Amino acid sequence: MKKKATAKEQLLLVLKKENECGMKDFMKHFTISEIAIRRHLRELITRGFVEERSVKQEIGRPFHKYKLTTLGHRTFPNQDNKLPSEILSDIESTLGREAVSKVLKQRRDREVTTYQSEISGKPFDEQIKKIADIQDSEGYMVEWTKNQDGSYEIINYNCPIYSIASSYNEVCENEKEVLQKTFPNSNVISHSRIVDGKKNCSWTISNPKAT
Repeated sequence: MKKKATAKEQLLLVLKKENECGMKDFMKHFTISEIAIRRHLRELITRGFVEERSVKQEIGRPFHKYKLTTLGHRTFPNQDNKLPSEILSDIESTLGREAVSKVLKQRRDREVTTYQSEISGKPFDEQIKKIADIQDSEGYMVEWTKNQDGSYEIINYNCPIYSIASSYNEVCENEKEVLQKTFPNSNVISHSRIVDGKKNCSWTISNPKAT
């Protein structure tokens, strides 16, 4: 049985999904009192997981907003130990940028092969759910919704290879290619990217029958 998240863990999760929150935003997600939320936030700030900023208003007193620090982001799953950016930097300095691109393309092709083998022979709806489950297990914090036209909205609230993607833009382009090659009869559209400062990476994958 999965352990129930503590209030502090839930606060970190909300901030991970929403990027930045005020107290009114937090209250939408919790049944505990505002005083209790402030107490938990103060402890997370003290521990270096959350930072606070004051927002001035034209009328009324300033209010505070909260967001994760770098240390706070690191509390979520990541794959940096599998493909450390330091190694890619060493490859680039020794063999050039093109060599890094080749390494990242090999990773892309390996993912495509894995995904295709996992969804082979399954209906489109099941394929989407399977890929979402795989990515979720890898730390991408995936949510998905089905649209009326049969397409799917896929949202990744965490980038487990953020330190690499922020240095090598090919990673994000490869992510789109992985999805496009996994769903060759669909249109794959990228709407937002965490490395661009957005709160999530989001995609639309069209229903192949409607394409």
